[in-house]
Amino acid sequence: LNDLASLTRIAPGLRAIVQNGGESARAVGHTRALGLAVTRLPSTSPANASWSSERNLGAWRAAFEDHGIE
Repeated sequence: LNDLASLTRIAPGLRAIVQNGGESARAVGHTRALGLAVTRLPSTSPANASWSSERNLGAWRAAFEDHGIE
């Protein structure tokens, strides 16, 4: 796992964590314990070919917009 607690100290303005795919989402309990909004997005891995690039881009764009990043 990444040291997200240290990240929140380094970046106190951090408002959300976006998880890229299932492997990252397995750590959702650890991530939610930080008190930040957590969004799971589909994997961008080529192994996840069920989502087109356009669909992935739309999901990522929406997640950023939901947290005030455009």
